[in-house]
Amino acid sequence: MKKRIIRIIGAAVMFTVSLMLIQRLLMPKYMSGVYEGRLIAEYYAETKTHDVIIIGDCEVYDNISPMTLWENYGITSYIRGSPQQLIWQSYYLLEETFKYEIPKVVVFSVLSMMYNEPQSEAYNRLTLDGMRLGVPKLKAISASMTKGEQYITYILPILRYHDRWRDLSEDDFRYFFSGGRVSHNGYMMRCDVKPVSYIPTGPKLPDYRFGQTSYEYLGKITALCKAKGVELILFKSPSLYPYWYGEWDAQMVQYAADNGITYVNTLDIRDDIGLDWDNDTFNGGLNLNVYGAEKVSLWLGNILTGSFGLQDRRQDGRLSDIWEKKRMAYYAMKDKQLEDLELYGAIRTFTY
Repeated sequence: MKKRIIRIIGAAVMFTVSLMLIQRLLMPKYMSGVYEGRLIAEYYAETKTHDVIIIGDCEVYDNISPMTLWENYGITSYIRGSPQQLIWQSYYLLEETFKYEIPKVVVFSVLSMMYNEPQSEAYNRLTLDGMRLGVPKLKAISASMTKGEQYITYILPILRYHDRWRDLSEDDFRYFFSGGRVSHNGYMMRCDVKPVSYIPTGPKLPDYRFGQTSYEYLGKITALCKAKGVELILFKSPSLYPYWYGEWDAQMVQYAADNGITYVNTLDIRDDIGLDWDNDTFNGGLNLNVYGAEKVSLWLGNILTGSFGLQDRRQDGRLSDIWEKKRMAYYAMKDKQLEDLELYGAIRTFTY
């Protein structure tokens, strides 16, 4: 009887391990193509010593450079960003992050206020699949699922990706145990340039008020930061599109005033930041390239040190060693992307 129990337990363990290994193989590695799918997962390998945590969509992970904040101000920061990150996803990512570390400042991208309901499974996956299993992830899944999705497929992704074996590539085997990196503390570098050819205007909307769900989770973010003694900055990037309506801006101004927090709309101070739309964007004004991101970060660092009193930590030997390695990787990728542009007319280097 005892031997039978041992055999059953052994078989169950072998089945579970095999299932997990197959699942690991079949899940997308995001080391080519949609690199942004790696952003959320990369945080867990970091040393958790960040003064600033930045959360949101491409308006932060394309437009802010933590390396610039470190080099010029000695500020340690990390961007927990992902494509079309919805506000409830930002909240649960922040809730999870606070289990690892409590920063002095949180910067939140307010563009996600425009979405009051779940949008698409494809974008959900780019955020949720990278989160570690835990209560914040479970809550984020429930809040994010669109019609027809199955909750269990986020817990056991093999149920979603079981037929991906047809599309397995070299990357799936090369990065089976661990992947390379695509970001620099959550920042996605782009050195290419595509000037702004025109500045779009937004179509008229039937209702400019942000939705109840958006306000509910903005309130949760605000309350969580206050409970942890963390300063909150609501941030609108200088991206020209999606269009940021004056009516939306007025709501954020009012919300910040009502809650005693800071709201900055960098669209209003693009000239002060020094942005050049002929050279500082890689996609016609939707997002900034590395030159624009570094300018925004110089401006942001001045705010963080001047208005929020963040201290220069470059004299900390341990941190300096960590960030020197990051600096070398940052400039190595910058040089390689510029080499790609010269040789091929396009960037080929997004990983290191």
